[in-house]
Amino acid sequence: MAGRRTITIIGGGVIGLTAAYTLVREGHEITLIERGEDIGQEASFANGGQLSYRYVSPLADAGVMRDALGWLLRPHSPIALRLRADPGQWRWLLAFLLACNRRTNRENAAILLDLALSGQTELQVWRNAGLDDFLWRRPGKLVLYRTASIFRKAARSITDPARQRALSPAECVAVEPAFAGLQPRLAGGLFSPEDEVGDCFLFCKALRKALAAEPGFRLVRGTAALTPGMGRRCTVSVDGQPFETDLVILAAGIASRALARPLGLDLPLYGLKGYSLTTRPQPGILPSVSVTDYDNRVVYAGLGDRLRVAAMVDIGTEETTPDPRRLADLRALVAATLPGALGQGEDAPWAGLRPATPTGVPIIARTRYDNLLLNVGHGALGFTLSVGSALRLKEIVAGADDRAIG
Repeated sequence: MAGRRTITIIGGGVIGLTAAYTLVREGHEITLIERGEDIGQEASFANGGQLSYRYVSPLADAGVMRDALGWLLRPHSPIALRLRADPGQWRWLLAFLLACNRRTNRENAAILLDLALSGQTELQVWRNAGLDDFLWRRPGKLVLYRTASIFRKAARSITDPARQRALSPAECVAVEPAFAGLQPRLAGGLFSPEDEVGDCFLFCKALRKALAAEPGFRLVRGTAALTPGMGRRCTVSVDGQPFETDLVILAAGIASRALARPLGLDLPLYGLKGYSLTTRPQPGILPSVSVTDYDNRVVYAGLGDRLRVAAMVDIGTEETTPDPRRLADLRALVAATLPGALGQGEDAPWAGLRPATPTGVPIIARTRYDNLLLNVGHGALGFTLSVGSALRLKEIVAGADDRAIG
């Protein structure tokens, strides 16, 4: 696949945009197809804001099902499951259950860590080249644990010992004083001083601006469709009109599942609904460090003068309207954890479907169609893994890497 090619990318979120930026810089002619009125309007719009390069262990792990049962029995749990008469849901849940063992988790965590760290290095190159204006900072990330046994297990399984360290409750508060009120309830924390934050939607806009300056790029608004073509190729159309291209990259988040179905490809994706609040805290409340409250599965990231709070996993719903009860639970938890965080109002709350694979590892691979590649299934780590995934895709397009991820 070496040489200049015309490449069509379906999906204008952070995954499609980073792929477009990477490949246009390689000299390819890129067309990006986005069905929405603007780029970055779905899972990329108001995510947690954390670039958690060293905290990428998949959700599927030994003991998770036991913990999940406990969560599901708790009122106001961070996880909600609605079982449906949907074979796709049951297949996904079974595959997730089979991945819940320590060996599989370690193997997949290593894949994710490699993607994440390669992306961190490349993002610095992009920033040095002028890609900015997305509230990027490198304040480090602090994961707070309230349960001693969970903290001890986490401290034993640090993925990057040279750049992560375990902290006592007092040391946690010294790193981020905004959470001083939690100190009596903390068992400890893990701190990674080189992790980062940024506004994913603003990052998408910065990429769009940079791409607009590239003569080999164009953005097409419309609804894409994929159908089998001649031989081992698929064809792409936009609003019913055929579209000529050498390669197609499917990067449309949860919509990729339906787009691939006419090709006989059953992508193992499921939408995990998450929520976020963007608040204007009272003076002196805004944390500097990126923080995760592990036991409650809530993340906090300061973005400019605002605070992004993201949480919740709702399994079994395909609509993105925020559930008022879940938002009330989240606001109550934030008020108890970080008093004053909601003090000066908030932007409109957000909810979106994070396109997850059962293993937590995205699918970055060729398909049985010679001209179709996949870049899907990044779950809650789309922002963190986007640049590294684009680099892996570049290697596949160049023919330098035939390995499939996912």
